[in-house]
Amino acid sequence: MANHAPRYNVYSAHLVRKFGEKVYKLPVNLPGTCPNRDGRLGTGGCIYCDEAGAGFECLPNTLPIAEQIQQNRNYYRKRYKARKFIVYFQAFTNTYLPFDRFRENILAALQGEDIVGISISTRPDCVNDRYLEFLAEVKAQRGVAIDLELGLQTVNYRTLKKINRGHTLAEFIDAVSRIKAGGFEICVHLILNLPWDEEIDVVENAKVLSALGVHYVKLHSLYIVKGTVLGEMYQRGDFQVIPLEDYVNRVVVFLEYLDPAIVIQRLVGRGPYNQVLFSNWGVSWWLVKQKIEERLEELDTFQGRLFHYLNGAALLGIRD
Repeated sequence: MANHAPRYNVYSAHLVRKFGEKVYKLPVNLPGTCPNRDGRLGTGGCIYCDEAGAGFECLPNTLPIAEQIQQNRNYYRKRYKARKFIVYFQAFTNTYLPFDRFRENILAALQGEDIVGISISTRPDCVNDRYLEFLAEVKAQRGVAIDLELGLQTVNYRTLKKINRGHTLAEFIDAVSRIKAGGFEICVHLILNLPWDEEIDVVENAKVLSALGVHYVKLHSLYIVKGTVLGEMYQRGDFQVIPLEDYVNRVVVFLEYLDPAIVIQRLVGRGPYNQVLFSNWGVSWWLVKQKIEERLEELDTFQGRLFHYLNGAALLGIRD
């Protein structure tokens, strides 16, 4: 791929276009929960979710926000000569916090002229107008870019039920509508190899995100953590993970149907070391990414090649 133009909309290049230079994310890890854990909607969380709530690569959540930001800032400045940063509230459901705590956390993150953006991870059923109105004030007053990351995983509502997400596709559509009305960008998380999804679901994922006009996508290959419900199912042999080659093909198909304007933040994820029963077929996440890029090249295909299904596609070519 080094000798060829990228065949998908790469996040790092997008940030350079947007901010004029490389920008790095500073992860913030806060103690928290979600309504699917504390009993409001359910208990135990999603069947694949461990106690870290996606914060396993972050600094300890006992550290104050300002200290986490400064430690990460110092690291990126020293290693990459970084000058601009996005504060990334990564773990758990950040908009599920009481409003006053949420407000306090956001304001604590806006320390320094080098902070050009905030990224907030949350659930579709935890997007509320009061929180969005506050974020709109922050955006207007501080001039920072703000995006919200929505964990969806799949548009297949039957699979959403199986993985115990605690919400359906309707809540996701509502959240996207409210976030866009507030003038913010949206990043959506998807897992393209959930055991109950097929290639038709992969295509529908791309079509729905394109029709809704989201801005970013993060793809995660399924990893299976010890001690989770999914882990127990995996150990019992209740399902099998699709082969690596099939995952690569699913990502390619997804990209082909996806609006080329949508930026790809990630093609593959990785699980917490020493805690997984399965992660990326036992190979480096970088190798999985490389295989996807090589497959795009081999097929001479690209993001958006099959993006021709919106705006009354059946009418195209018909004369009045």
